[in-house]
Amino acid sequence: MTARIQKGKLAIAKELYDFIENEALPGSGLDSETYWKNFEQVVVDLSPKNKALLAKRDDIQAKIDEWHRNNKFELEAYKAFLTEIGYLLPEVEDFQISTENVDEEIALLAGAQLVVPVRNARYCLNAANARWGSLYDALYGFDVISEEGGAEKGKGYNPARGAKVIEFAKNFLNETFPLANGSHADATKYAVEGKKLVVSLKDGSTATLAKEAQFVGFNGDEAAPTEIVLLNNGLHVIIEVDATSPIGSTDAAGVKDLVLEAAVTTIQDLEDSIAAVDAEEKVEGYRNWLGLMKGTLSESIEKNGKTVTRTLNKDRTHKNLIGGETTLHGRSLMLLRNVGHLMTNPAILVDGAEIYEGIMDALITPLLTFADIKGENENKNSRKGSMYIVKPKMHGPEEVAFAVELFERAEQALGLPEKTLKIGIMDEERRTSVNLKNCIAQAKDRTIFINTGFMDRTGDEIHTFMEAGPFVRKGEVKSQIWFPAYENRNVMIGLQAGLRGKAQIGKGMWPKPDMLLDMYKTKIEHPEAGASCAWVPSPSGAVIHAIHYHQCNVSERQKELLNTQPLSLDDLLTPPLATDTNWSEEEKTKELENNLQGILGYVVRWVDLGVGCSKVLDINNVGLMEDRATLRISSQHVANWLRHGIVTAEQVEEVFKRMAKVVDEQNANDPLYTPMAPSFDGYAYKAAYDLVFKGGEQPSGYTEPLLHAYRLKLKGYTGD
Repeated sequence: MTARIQKGKLAIAKELYDFIENEALPGSGLDSETYWKNFEQVVVDLSPKNKALLAKRDDIQAKIDEWHRNNKFELEAYKAFLTEIGYLLPEVEDFQISTENVDEEIALLAGAQLVVPVRNARYCLNAANARWGSLYDALYGFDVISEEGGAEKGKGYNPARGAKVIEFAKNFLNETFPLANGSHADATKYAVEGKKLVVSLKDGSTATLAKEAQFVGFNGDEAAPTEIVLLNNGLHVIIEVDATSPIGSTDAAGVKDLVLEAAVTTIQDLEDSIAAVDAEEKVEGYRNWLGLMKGTLSESIEKNGKTVTRTLNKDRTHKNLIGGETTLHGRSLMLLRNVGHLMTNPAILVDGAEIYEGIMDALITPLLTFADIKGENENKNSRKGSMYIVKPKMHGPEEVAFAVELFERAEQALGLPEKTLKIGIMDEERRTSVNLKNCIAQAKDRTIFINTGFMDRTGDEIHTFMEAGPFVRKGEVKSQIWFPAYENRNVMIGLQAGLRGKAQIGKGMWPKPDMLLDMYKTKIEHPEAGASCAWVPSPSGAVIHAIHYHQCNVSERQKELLNTQPLSLDDLLTPPLATDTNWSEEEKTKELENNLQGILGYVVRWVDLGVGCSKVLDINNVGLMEDRATLRISSQHVANWLRHGIVTAEQVEEVFKRMAKVVDEQNANDPLYTPMAPSFDGYAYKAAYDLVFKGGEQPSGYTEPLLHAYRLKLKGYTGD
């Protein structure tokens, strides 16, 4: 039994209650009795509304399932049906969002965006500090630089590889900050003369920047600066000079590194990238967010036999060109992703029932942000007194309106100014996509972000059409016409609603954290599509992706796109159903192997170890970033093929057992890992099995209910 503290109708797990009382409330100006009384009132008032919205989801899906069982898909008839049941709504009149007090990182700057599990303090700090990153390190450690010609990474420093890194960096300078004549590769000295950057070249000549305004500051002496601060498309690049350093001593101009402004924003995540099924795990995430907002979070790690303590970076300063000093924000601006409307959590019981976790997050996380909202911390996050909450998995404008009401009630309960809590709308559910303009309208004075969460969106696409017929193979789902329409319309509707210069328009995650060369070659598509941010899986990935925002001026690109029309809603509504299902047995087996190995590799870490997002080896031993969204796709795809007889239950069971052995082998060197074979009776294996065989009946195809249930069983939770 969980020890609980009773406050009115609330039965609060003692661990959570003690955290609120001893760590969150002190210094907030709120007294305990008032806080819990207001908390209770919001929960009592809004829980029935939450429940009704979830019932409407189920009712709509039941009607869609029935329609597909009785009708062959035909677009016009389908659209008429969606309109009749209130799924497809009349579009609202044109409007412009009016959100105020938004920090420039969200409103004005375009750049890479990190997403990290807030339960992991080290990752939290690494991401917060990834505002600035070494280009030399990111290039040296990853595959953007080839290992051909003796340029292997190796254990020690490889001068041949270092030379390739420096060549790439100098080319980046030439492309982004070109000289009026000559090349940065030929620089022998950088100096400041008459408020200009003057570069001495090896032929004895000197040059200034072709665009002199790109030089904005320096540190050190004018004749021998230690840092040269450049600016392009709103992002800074710092040339670090130190001829006595190991790298600088090999460079004619003494350049030791280029430091790029990289992860402009970071989403600290309480949702998809963590496993938090009870008070113990929720408190870990809450405590880290509180530390980030107070500026006190630290983490000690062992590195090369020494203890290293990580804390939040301070702001950067440099001499400007008018005789003063300029301060640059030292940390990524942090947003917090709360849980959506679906899940409940036993951390608090209300009249004996688990609280809706999204309501709990909304009443606790702003309290944890008080120091930053009020400007009482040294390491500030928002300088505008705002808190940025990303709200996932909402279905349509009614659910966005409910989130806004929840935020309003949280502000009132906590005594915060109106509209302190801003909302990031994840466009990752189909009913939101087809009504996106209406969704934004419901939060037009709070919206700071819309994002194509393409992985969850794909899972919802499959579940919505579960009864319509078999889907194409998983790798082909995104190549169907619905997907480019989805990606394009997200940007275009956001721009038409006035998000340019006021809010972020985002794109999804790069899933291969070790394959940054492919990312470097392809992810330029996101800024070119008009997105002002896109997700990356690591600080090094943020540095590499930052290059794309120098290559593409997103603000100008958005201005161009405003003169074009969105892709068709008809395309968006057209399902990726297979027109030819004559796959060979070998093709079907490979599809199952790919899906089921990925499901097992992720679920076994989630259920057994509580790891919500991690790099998981796929069937080809390639490390992929997996979270509940990727799991949703794979499980729903197999469930769909089962439903329509493409594969049999016996085939799926056989592949499940073979793939469990593969995953066991891939994790054989992990001392914390519990093998699934040969018994196949562990909670993780059962969870993976149910995700497929019970996939069609899961709400919206979500994986959370089953994952939470099995992890709670593993932890011995039996209910109160």
